[in-house]
Amino acid sequence: MNFLSAGFRTLVFKEILRFWKVATQTIAAPILTAMLYLMIFGHVLEGRVTVYQDVNYTSFLIPGLVMMSVLQNAFANASSSLIQSKITGNLVFVLLTPLSHWEIFSAYVIAAMVRGIMVGLGVFVVTAWFAHLSFAAPLWILVFALLGAAILGTMGLIAGVWAEKFDQLAAFQNFLIVPLTFLAGVFYSIHSLPPVWQAVSHLNPFFYMIDGFRYGFFGQSDVSPLVSLAIVSAFLVVLSFLAIRLLRSGYRLRH
Repeated sequence: MNFLSAGFRTLVFKEILRFWKVATQTIAAPILTAMLYLMIFGHVLEGRVTVYQDVNYTSFLIPGLVMMSVLQNAFANASSSLIQSKITGNLVFVLLTPLSHWEIFSAYVIAAMVRGIMVGLGVFVVTAWFAHLSFAAPLWILVFALLGAAILGTMGLIAGVWAEKFDQLAAFQNFLIVPLTFLAGVFYSIHSLPPVWQAVSHLNPFFYMIDGFRYGFFGQSDVSPLVSLAIVSAFLVVLSFLAIRLLRSGYRLRH
């Protein structure tokens, strides 16, 4: 495994170039969507929803939108790339290279992380004007952004390997990724929920990504950031193991 090999660098560059050539669709459109969420929810719920002490709703909402954009776009990048390559048949040119499974896995996930972080930064830049944001613990912001992007990039890789057509991939995204993201506390604090739904929220790994990320801004969170870090890290290890096993076995790739 050589992460400095020409083949690995080429695959990373190819995956980044793939989404960059259509940046209006892959970068600008998600930023606009996040802006619309902020304008609608911020306008309707500002002053009506109580979240953290001394934190208004719009300020609370912005980190959630940033992280949601990071997660969804990291997933979209890896999953769409793999399914397109499988359907068009050009995935064979990746599989025939001397790249190891770790290198293929890392290249797709790194490219997904780049897109997710770029969109997240774009959302932050255009939404930060609407509210005052503090940076209580910047390192936590960076750590959870990178871990979240890596996890969703890995999930995108798994979905792309599993899916054989676009509607299967759409089902994976619409019935798993979107619900887990929207029910992870992007638009609300789980302390405002009834006890039973608070318990359900704690079963959602996406909640810990968003809650830990938000802690970096306000120094306040629904659970300890150390607990969130442990759960998110464990989730990444499990998903990475599964993705490597799928790549090594050639599941739905070599036929």
